[in-house]
Amino acid sequence: MNMMVYEFGDTVFVVDCGHTFPDDDLLGIDLVIPDLTYLEQRRNQLQGIIVSHAHDDHMGALPYFLQRFSVPVIAPRLVCAMMRDRLAEFDLEEPPRFIEVSGGEKISLGPVDIEFIHVTHSVPESLALAIHLPFGTIIHTSDYKIDTTPVRGAGFDFHTFACLGERGVIALLADSTNVERDGCTPSERTLIEPLDEIFASAPRSIVFSCFASALHRMQIVLELAQRYKKKVFVTGLNMSRNVAIARELGILECPSDLILDLSEVKRVSPERRVFLTTGSQGEPLSALSRIALDEHREVKLKQGDVVILSSRIIPGNEKAIYHVINHLYRRGAEVFYESIANVHVSGHAYREDMRTLIALCKPRYVIPIHGEFRHLVQHKHLAVEMGIDPEKVFLLQNGDVLEVDADGVARAERIPVSRILVDGFDVGSFDEVVLRDRRRLSEDGMVLPVLVVEKSSGNLVAGPDIVSRGFLREEENEAFFKRCADVVRSSFEECAREEKEEWTVVKEKVRSRLKRFIKNETGRFPYILPVVLEI
Repeated sequence: MNMMVYEFGDTVFVVDCGHTFPDDDLLGIDLVIPDLTYLEQRRNQLQGIIVSHAHDDHMGALPYFLQRFSVPVIAPRLVCAMMRDRLAEFDLEEPPRFIEVSGGEKISLGPVDIEFIHVTHSVPESLALAIHLPFGTIIHTSDYKIDTTPVRGAGFDFHTFACLGERGVIALLADSTNVERDGCTPSERTLIEPLDEIFASAPRSIVFSCFASALHRMQIVLELAQRYKKKVFVTGLNMSRNVAIARELGILECPSDLILDLSEVKRVSPERRVFLTTGSQGEPLSALSRIALDEHREVKLKQGDVVILSSRIIPGNEKAIYHVINHLYRRGAEVFYESIANVHVSGHAYREDMRTLIALCKPRYVIPIHGEFRHLVQHKHLAVEMGIDPEKVFLLQNGDVLEVDADGVARAERIPVSRILVDGFDVGSFDEVVLRDRRRLSEDGMVLPVLVVEKSSGNLVAGPDIVSRGFLREEENEAFFKRCADVVRSSFEECAREEKEEWTVVKEKVRSRLKRFIKNETGRFPYILPVVLEI
């Protein structure tokens, strides 16, 4: 997730507000979003939020931000359109004010002038920022690559970056994601030829899976479908929404009858069908996963169908992706993916692109952003190779603060920040204890000792029964669970009459004794939850 706070005097503004998906240890958590505590303390100075482009790691947490702050959203029209659509699902006191901007335009937030610069990326209308202060200029690239032959839209604005460099740039904050890749990032257009070959030779249906924001790539698919007289069907909620918005804005262009509703699929012969779908990362509930498992109502794979996964394999998703690919092969499909075919190019700058940007901007200071910490370190090495003083390259982590003035850039006192967890409708109030319990449940399961007690006497009238989930199969371990019941009964009978007036004490004694017994017998630590029913 990405969010940067800029503060100049009494003016505060934010660049990007993205979410990320949880690590494996955050069981049941839907999203992780930025900590907004610092902004709460500067609510009266907050002038607006700028969103650089339409990727969820840069705009996905915006609805949660807007639930707490009523400020203008300054963004490309694609971001504004997508966010208007998405905000219908959130309860906001008042609709936000959107200010649409594009490359070459300027706005002012208090004494700060902000100039927007066209950059190329994997999503259209991506922007870098030149933040003009009385003592100099800061450039914030957000995500970019240098694509001199984009599929559609404006190209990378070399001229503006060069002009800014000639006038003087204090600091360059630049994307580090692909710093480990040598050379220049391939153009999106380099995919046209290999995809054309697949379309030309496909004997039956084509399923094309990519990120729902990969609109340049979808435009290539639409043009190839038109060339080979095929019809396109869109499946997946986010994909359908984004395609509809992009067509309305003119970002995706195609004849009105090229894209058909999925309900019309049987009217089109299999060799003329192209399906656009999400799920290239193996998401279990995605359309592609349902297709692979033969659980999709309209899309049924047959021998000779072609599936194209047009995205990189994000580290951590390998198992899920290969699981989907294996099932696609079992359905008889021919599968093309990055490891074996030229079906994906990155949207992030390679090393030569980074060198070009530094050469254009001539910054006094370089601040690597985006990517993992190792990427920031490698970006620092690259900047030093370009002649930047190592003392003038800053590696930042969450909460780090830099102070910039006419004399240069220096570190300031860190701000405490934490990760904010989203679990359904629960935002930020999630307890670490709950996560710990979920981890235990996932690792060792759960045991429920159930006792039925007469309320007036405190005597045990039924049970104890032992209910187990995710621990041991009850039918295969009857003798063990009978011994567990004996431990629970013994613990209960040892409790004094006065203790039985406060069931919390009884439950804790039962839990403690049973936990020790199970540990000694099995070496495992299931979650133990005693239940006492009074009659």
